[in-house]
Amino acid sequence: MSKALADVRVLDFTHVQSGPTCTQLLAWFGADVIKVERPGEGDATRGQLRDIPGVDSLYFTMLNHNKRSVTLNAKTAKGKQVLDSLIAHCDVLVENFAPGAMERMGLTWAHIQKVNPRMIVASVKGFGPGQYEHCKVYENVAQCAGGAASTTGFDDGPPVVSGAQIGDSGTGLHLALGIVTALYQRERTGRGQQVLAPMQDAVLNLCRVKLRDQQRLERTGTLHEYPQYPDGRFGEAVPRAGNASGGGQPGSILRCKGWETDPNAYIYFITQAAVWPAVCQVIGEEGWIADEAYATPQARLLHLKPIFARIEQWTMSKTKYEAMEILNRYDIPCGPILSMKEIAQDPGLRKTGTVVEVDHPTRGRHLTVGNPIKLSDSPTEVTRAPLLGEHTDEVLAELGYSAGDLELLRSEGAI
Repeated sequence: MSKALADVRVLDFTHVQSGPTCTQLLAWFGADVIKVERPGEGDATRGQLRDIPGVDSLYFTMLNHNKRSVTLNAKTAKGKQVLDSLIAHCDVLVENFAPGAMERMGLTWAHIQKVNPRMIVASVKGFGPGQYEHCKVYENVAQCAGGAASTTGFDDGPPVVSGAQIGDSGTGLHLALGIVTALYQRERTGRGQQVLAPMQDAVLNLCRVKLRDQQRLERTGTLHEYPQYPDGRFGEAVPRAGNASGGGQPGSILRCKGWETDPNAYIYFITQAAVWPAVCQVIGEEGWIADEAYATPQARLLHLKPIFARIEQWTMSKTKYEAMEILNRYDIPCGPILSMKEIAQDPGLRKTGTVVEVDHPTRGRHLTVGNPIKLSDSPTEVTRAPLLGEHTDEVLAELGYSAGDLELLRSEGAI
């Protein structure tokens, strides 16, 4: 079967996480992603958090699968000529440099348009236009500026950032959608365009339910599904909600058998209204089904703490897997708290290609995350990340450079 983006060439000027997340996704869908790196150095993450001396780190390899690497010094005259050849050759340029860096390199929108009017230039920046647009941003800064940290954690503690990289990887996913959309529009207009995904904006998009709650709080002064209710301890802004579900179906993380020694012996349990009678039957509280204090969702909001305390008595008598098996018989929404070790060993995730084992010439075999998006007519084959400059000769030969040209470029430090 053909790949969905098989005819798309991407010039990848990205580094660290947000940009590489985007370009790796495009590569998984079949785009030819040419990663441009500095000679002798490359992407900074090649050397960050190394677990094997002298070998590309997992940080790098897990974000740069299915790509080709070219080393290029664009500060040299010959290097600039090569860069213009690449721009003319490609459909998309993706970058996540600090604000103003592209312009200082001479890669202005006007210059790129002159070289290739069909080029789509896609950028990750920390903030959109405004007072902070020149600020440099990293993952946790984006989570804080986008509203995630202020609404994460427990109300008696400080703001907390998420273990999920919603600022970096989340923005990369948003940018990939913007790129594919711009490519689709180009089919009609023939023109390239600029695509911008600010990290603050992406985090806020993922936190939209909290902006919803801010408006509800301003109108009513309370949020019934939050654990602060019915005590009424609400301020002017959406508070941290602990493990509440964030929706109309109350949920909580509850201890399971073995929690004393296993930090992940927990299950997430949702008391969905439609299965409330089943919940009561499972935990042995059939009397709650008709009891006015528990019979309706609105009534139960006044008693969520004792309800979950009683449910936890039941979950603590079962392992999280035993509890999940029983609860799923009754369609009661739940989910075990899975550790990274459990996820890495999950045969189901291996079978679907969500967790993949790949081979690397210097690292050897290692696990990585595969494509989370599955297309029936464009299956993803995950290939290893490239070594630094591994494909320089190959890519430049495709641009028409001869062996003699390559020798000259190397002698001048351009590649």
